[in-house]
Amino acid sequence: MFKKKPTIKPLSPLKSSDRRRTADQIIADFGIDIPVDADANPDDKAASSTAGLTALRKSLLPENALSARFTTTAGPDLKQVSGTIYVGSHEGTSGEQRVLWVKVGDKMYPTVYTLWHNPRIVPLLYTPLVVVEKMQGGADLMTPGLQRGPPFPKKATKGAIVAIASLEAPTVPMAVGECVIDVSALGKVQGTKGMAVSTFHWAGDELWSWSSTGKAGTEPPDVLQGWDDDNGEEASLAERTAAVDLDDEEGGITLDATPTERSEAEKAQGVQGEDAPSNNDFIDVLEDKELTTKEIDEAFKNAFLYGVRYHMDHNKGHPSYGLDFPISQTNVMSTLVLPFLPTYTPARTASLQIKKTSWKNLRKFVRYLDKQQILKCKDRDGNEVVVLDIDFKDRQIESFVPYRLPKKDAPTAASVNGKPAAPLSAESSVGQKLKLVSVLRPKEKLAPILSASKADPRGLYTPSELKQLLIAYIEAENLIDPKNKRLIRINPQLADALLGSSAADNAALSSGAMPRDALAERMVAASSPFHAIIRNDADISDAKPKAGAPPKIQITLETRSGNKTVTKVHGLEPYYISPQPLADELRKTCAGSTSVDKLQGSSPKAPVMEVMVQGPQKDAIMKALEKRGVQRNWVDVVDKTKGKKK
Repeated sequence: MFKKKPTIKPLSPLKSSDRRRTADQIIADFGIDIPVDADANPDDKAASSTAGLTALRKSLLPENALSARFTTTAGPDLKQVSGTIYVGSHEGTSGEQRVLWVKVGDKMYPTVYTLWHNPRIVPLLYTPLVVVEKMQGGADLMTPGLQRGPPFPKKATKGAIVAIASLEAPTVPMAVGECVIDVSALGKVQGTKGMAVSTFHWAGDELWSWSSTGKAGTEPPDVLQGWDDDNGEEASLAERTAAVDLDDEEGGITLDATPTERSEAEKAQGVQGEDAPSNNDFIDVLEDKELTTKEIDEAFKNAFLYGVRYHMDHNKGHPSYGLDFPISQTNVMSTLVLPFLPTYTPARTASLQIKKTSWKNLRKFVRYLDKQQILKCKDRDGNEVVVLDIDFKDRQIESFVPYRLPKKDAPTAASVNGKPAAPLSAESSVGQKLKLVSVLRPKEKLAPILSASKADPRGLYTPSELKQLLIAYIEAENLIDPKNKRLIRINPQLADALLGSSAADNAALSSGAMPRDALAERMVAASSPFHAIIRNDADISDAKPKAGAPPKIQITLETRSGNKTVTKVHGLEPYYISPQPLADELRKTCAGSTSVDKLQGSSPKAPVMEVMVQGPQKDAIMKALEKRGVQRNWVDVVDKTKGKKK
């Protein structure tokens, strides 16, 4: 619902009585149990219950809560929707106020911020990460996309508010919606059709991004305690797995199912089916089960061996097989391990995480490989290691037999912190067509003019569209000067919205008229710039324009170690260009070493990656960018070797 920014009226504090009454209504509507100390004696239980209720109220709706009315549009017909938002900050969030609850009609919807601090207040449903990503674009959850069931939560009945998490991050709710069917009564999802959950809000929408201080939305945590506990209401994953009859198509998985049968649910959500091995040696991968620590360790080690062999087979003419040493531990994982993990099923994908290995982190995993004498590493900065060399003639590498990978266009990096990593295939961006669209969002003072023209005051428009809306308003109000049609009579609304205190504006107010073109220029100037970078055949309606002017890719030439020139390029991600494949291509094109690292000063949560190439290679980089649909005027070149901009 909140794909577009809602119009929110000024916030006002909630009275203590209103806050308690609202919290009590939430507790009653959602059937939330009030915590009570079971070990307390009968005389103390009443006090314990009162204390538990007070704490629960505060957790659901903090004492600093504010409220405000809002309006937005929803659905294909842009139906106007209004309601109330409740804003507050939970403990441990540095006082950052976020939208915690939304009331539309007689229903209260929790936001993801509330769910991240209050586990199990609503039923939790699961679906693959690729489906969650579609939901974060405003899509609804279809019945075939439901996973980890049946059985499904008992409270997930028709009309119930539910949370949705990905199989890859099953303890972190990423969306909130309303069941349009009785999900709890489903006996199977394979082969079924239709919508299961109507999406209301998700991490990444305009409600999530709202902040009292204008800061961006808070990124989801990696893991949350509490959401992985079924609290006795549902069977545990192990119990459900044990209860599934692998030969009963009503139960879920059938080992002899054809590829068409296995991918029905995926097709319904637009998910590409995975090409699991068909030979009997790998038939066990079709079983959607959690892996043991030993199996996860073996999978990570084999993936590393596979990654090394892959580079050896595809870069035979390179002295280090396309690997540029030293390699950071992060690049070891993204380049040599993650693309080669056997993630055939959602459960295997969720299991194959470094934190679930016996090493628990990347540093210890790389040091283990060093002890195995497969590679050589050394500590750097005390918190990480770098790989100095790999023994390509090691017995384990030479004897390694590659296995079949899940079917994809090319090896891709698995998700990191619940977010998809950039594809490794250079072909994913080569040949793409890009279109840069600049639009404007009118400021609030233009709302009377736009409303009178029956246009959305918070919509996005091109400059020509804004001018047409101004003309429509002028004609509707009959403001054209009969003696000179170029002149427009100034009424109070135009004066308030478009005129300031400049000499020209004061002269227009004195004369009572102003040229049409001058008013149109002020209409454009009174709007905020937004931009969207559209790929291939996508439409502006499918994109989410971002505030500000379009970003530029920056190519920088600088001198290192006296007279050694290097060329850097960053700002690739908004143009759908993955840094690593570009670096791989430039390594071959320029016949020199390349590296990919985080741009100094970029955010740790959303790092900007920078590609570095040895030598003055701006022309080679520009050609590579043009192959990926980038126009020259979208690129800035800074030559620090001469101290001037070219």
